Amino acid sequence: MKRHELTDEQWELIEPILPKRTATTGRKPRDPRQMLNGILWILRTGAPWRDLPERFGPWQSVYDYYRNWRNYGIFDRILRVLQIRLDREGKIDWDLWCIDGSSVRASRAAAGALKKVSINTPKSPKTTLWGVQEVDSAANSTLLLTVEAYPLQSK
Repeated sequence: MKRHELTDEQWELIEPILPKRTATTGRKPRDPRQMLNGILWILRTGAPWRDLPERFGPWQSVYDYYRNWRNYGIFDRILRVLQIRLDREGKIDWDLWCIDGSSVRASRAAAGALKKVSINTPKSPKTTLWGVQEVDSAANSTLLLTVEAYPLQSK
């Protein structure tokens, strides 16, 4: 087994959830385990689809499986089945359990593009960040306040 691929035990849990292969094109259908391993490789590495290693098959096929399974709710079904099993075994603390699907996109300037700033571009006011303990909370719980400095207006 290579890095980013499912173990046999993991595959046994997921295989019954995946839709049955029914190819009508005359070609043999792709191996769903290989397709899922390709999808997981992309999701774990963050690489573009075209950079998918050849051992997973053509990137277009892996992407088609990903798109179809996403549209048909297969990943939601996998998550639900695994949650039920882990909850039954007492392995999920529901106060702490979560999935982070956030994605932060960098600006063009972060990739080396020119920043389009002129002399007439207004600048943000200077801010000061303050850490304050919240009322009736634990000592390590803080609330962050941003204080902006504005010039005084004369009458």
